[in-house]
Amino acid sequence: MIGLLGKKIGMTQIFDKAGQSKAVTVLEVGPCTVLQVKQKDGKDGYQAVQLGFLDKKLKRTSKSEAGHAKKSNATPKRFVKEIRTDSLEGLQPGAELRVNNFAIGDWIDVIGTSIGRGYQGVVKRHHFKGAQTKSHGTKHGREPGSIGQSAFPSRVLKGTKMPGHMGNERVTLQNLKVVNIDLENNIMAVSGAVPGPKDGYLIIREAIKKRRPRAWRAPDQPVEELQEKVVQQVTKKAKAAAKPAAKK
Repeated sequence: MIGLLGKKIGMTQIFDKAGQSKAVTVLEVGPCTVLQVKQKDGKDGYQAVQLGFLDKKLKRTSKSEAGHAKKSNATPKRFVKEIRTDSLEGLQPGAELRVNNFAIGDWIDVIGTSIGRGYQGVVKRHHFKGAQTKSHGTKHGREPGSIGQSAFPSRVLKGTKMPGHMGNERVTLQNLKVVNIDLENNIMAVSGAVPGPKDGYLIIREAIKKRRPRAWRAPDQPVEELQEKVVQQVTKKAKAAAKPAAKK
């Protein structure tokens, strides 16, 4: 699994070779600093790489955070996350990873925190229709109506759709396509929308449903551009592997 940290810049549109406009989200991806490498045969018991994104002011940093960053000869970071990975080749504490770890035409999963909407009613939160009529004498407008039973089981069932807190939760959008990469400015354009507000932190990793053989790339390596045939072959193999074996 290959992955990096970044943040959402905003949305725009670009034009493809056929002249058709496509809505894309612009992300700032990396550079990420390797703060720690965890190995399966070590004390951690699993294999992962800990990445840090964007420098943090020392006056806002605790002593434990500063000491942890100092072990890898790095400055404290604002956004720190772990990414499970199959290969640790080329990963050392203090190393820098850039957006060239992804290729144009790649499929990725983006993880972020959705925009918080506060306390909302059932019409906005669960898309209830509301009252059938809005004539004089109607008691129900945007209310949910009956939520329980009078006799059995005489309680509100778990999972009943009701008013409550909406948004501000972890959301994963799968199978987004990388449209363009600007290595010099650490910019990536992704088809469609990603969760969260502008400047919201994101975890960008290779699509778990459309994985392809790859390795971590050094910062000085050029950006790779996948051919459409290669992408289609990877997609077919992933779908074939996901299908259950036929019963004899």
